Amino acid sequence: MKKKTFSKIFWYVFSSIIAIIFLLPIYIAVTDSFKTQKGLYLDTIGLPTKAVFTLENYVQAFIDLDFFKSFLNSLIITVISTVLIIIFTSMAAWVLVRHKTKMSKFIFFLFALAMLVPFQAVMLPLVHIMGKLHLLNPGGLIFMYIGFGSSLSIILYHGFIKGIPVELEEAATIDGCNKFQVFWLIVFPLLKPITVTVSILNSMWIWNDFLLPQLVINKPQWQTIPLKMFYFFGQYAKKWNLALAGLVISIIPMIVFYFLAQKHIVKGITQGSIK
Repeated sequence: MKKKTFSKIFWYVFSSIIAIIFLLPIYIAVTDSFKTQKGLYLDTIGLPTKAVFTLENYVQAFIDLDFFKSFLNSLIITVISTVLIIIFTSMAAWVLVRHKTKMSKFIFFLFALAMLVPFQAVMLPLVHIMGKLHLLNPGGLIFMYIGFGSSLSIILYHGFIKGIPVELEEAATIDGCNKFQVFWLIVFPLLKPITVTVSILNSMWIWNDFLLPQLVINKPQWQTIPLKMFYFFGQYAKKWNLALAGLVISIIPMIVFYFLAQKHIVKGITQGSIK
């Protein structure tokens, strides 16, 4: 009994320490976003006192980020990329599952293998090729996001679709449905849990991505929020108070989206992993 009690206390303390380590950067970002530049350097970890507390950081960050424009750019790129990833990868995974051939296994293996290739290894030749094709613009960026997001999405869909009875599709075919109708009317509605998981994982990655937009987007009117955040870090000065305020503003949409759909994340991943 004492051993079980000690074990519970140990894991409780251990979990609390891990939680504090992960939450500490968020705490620092939020509290320091309400401090003046001087107050931030005087006390980085402490709560903002009355002498250094200010809301001006958020007002100035909102203006400097040109928030409505950059928010719209990020939203358009994220939504279009995520929707196209869902459409293409769900169909591809369904075909790979239902048509079991050596070629389908080989193609699935290629998608799994692609996850091992780091982006840094292909970014320079990729940008060079996209430049020759005149695709260094939001359209080209979306095209590249589809490619980089397909591997993980297909693997998740592939595992989930294995658990869907093929008899449902056979019955729909007997009733006169073609392949397109079988997938969109029968199969795709059953993919809701894993679709939510895929959408959240890809949305959070695309929304927060800095490196690929930095390489591809070369006009100020196309810049996303992460690119605009770079405005706060100059050669001779770094406006940490404004940068942290801008960071808090930029992550709010993803936090809201995550909490609205979080119950589907674990459900989708676990169901896809055991089927």
